[in-house]
Amino acid sequence: MKDILNFIDGAYCEGSIGRWFDDIDPCTGQAHARISEAGSDDVNRAVSAARNALSGPWSQMPQAARSAMIRAVAEEIDNRFNAFLEAEVADTGKPHSLASVVDIPRGAANFRIFADIIANLSEHAFPMDTPDGGRALNYTSRRPKGVVAVISPWNLPLLLMTWKVAPALACGNAVVAKPSEETPATCALLGDVMNSVGIPPGVFNVVHGFGPGSAGEALTKHPGVDAITFTGETRTGEAIMKAAAAGTRDISSELGGKNAALVFADCDIDAAVEGTVRSTFTNCGQVCLCTERVYVERPIFNAFVDRLKAEAEKLHPGAPTDAKTGIGPLISAEHRDKVTGYFERARAAGATVVTGGDVPVIDGDLANGFWVRPTIWTGLAEDSPLVKEEIFGPVCHIAPFDSEEEALHLANDTDYGLAATLWTRDLSRTHRIAPRLEAGIVWVNTWNLRDLRTPFGGSKQSGIGREGGAYSLEFYSELSNICIKM
Repeated sequence: MKDILNFIDGAYCEGSIGRWFDDIDPCTGQAHARISEAGSDDVNRAVSAARNALSGPWSQMPQAARSAMIRAVAEEIDNRFNAFLEAEVADTGKPHSLASVVDIPRGAANFRIFADIIANLSEHAFPMDTPDGGRALNYTSRRPKGVVAVISPWNLPLLLMTWKVAPALACGNAVVAKPSEETPATCALLGDVMNSVGIPPGVFNVVHGFGPGSAGEALTKHPGVDAITFTGETRTGEAIMKAAAAGTRDISSELGGKNAALVFADCDIDAAVEGTVRSTFTNCGQVCLCTERVYVERPIFNAFVDRLKAEAEKLHPGAPTDAKTGIGPLISAEHRDKVTGYFERARAAGATVVTGGDVPVIDGDLANGFWVRPTIWTGLAEDSPLVKEEIFGPVCHIAPFDSEEEALHLANDTDYGLAATLWTRDLSRTHRIAPRLEAGIVWVNTWNLRDLRTPFGGSKQSGIGREGGAYSLEFYSELSNICIKM
């Protein structure tokens, strides 16, 4: 069993408190590595290393040189594709067929896109007349924000960590990263990648541990941290916001979702079923963008339910390396118990279990994995906790609607506002409905089609701020106006 160490000031090291915890493979329920927990002294060292790096050549490096170095990180991830794939799959249990085409390529792409953005960054200039009849020139200038704490979740560990680290480094910041305690392996590998391409020591640091009473709390409360970016569940985001209030540090958060799909009778039903299978069950439903509420126009309601059921039942659990595996496990025994608790609540509430609602029996090495069956419900009231609360598993509830206004009301009647999906052939309807959906991103006749230059984020309890392309720079840099009297 291998050791996963902290990465501070360009070197791997054990935590000073001498505590270790297991890294569990969700497919087997067995430990595949042990992780060295960082204490407050280790967090202090990491933040100090980051601050020292800012006073060196890193933040003053020409944009072109920094862009080339960040692009080299992307290339090195590509070069180590198999190592990252092995680490990602061991930590998450997701099938190779998913991780090899989404997680690892996107991890490299995140560095590549921000290398391009920073290389082509332009500023704005505003010439003006002055009261004395002269002229003045205003122009904008960006500088690094400083030390950025990056806290990322377990569901897409490499993708979401690099989604934050790449723009932070592109803007000249230094980073202290804390990956989820459930999935630390790919973030730990990034340390060696940074060293191999010449990123100066201290620019990128990694501390492992938990939230309260551990590395997460120490990092978010550290006065040497200038900004905090977090992706995860809403309650943790609220706690981080409270910590960020001390010193009025800037914060960016992408939190939970209870996303809706609206399926109109005029849709391409084949595409809508296929897309909803993906949006509900991808990564065992453990994606903030996944659909847990499906609203279907009444004329096609029964047909849609039947067809979604048939497709869900084709998603068989299995080993990540098996090409036939259609769905992986949940991340942990604790999370499986949370999701299966909703199974029991659904039955108690009188839901119709269209399919699933239980734990599959699997023999052999996978017998102790954290499996649940893809699950579809109908018949629940809209005020049911199962319709209101984020479950974060391979589940959805399907309900009928009769009009556009009813569909909009149902979709927007939630505390969350991250994503929505609209299935219709009617272009006029699309333009009527899409802008009125209270979501940070709306997909029409597709799901999770992403252009990394576009803004990404949510409203309500789904978070604060936007990430993606030049929109990320608003968080990771400080913008100044310079006014010159001519």
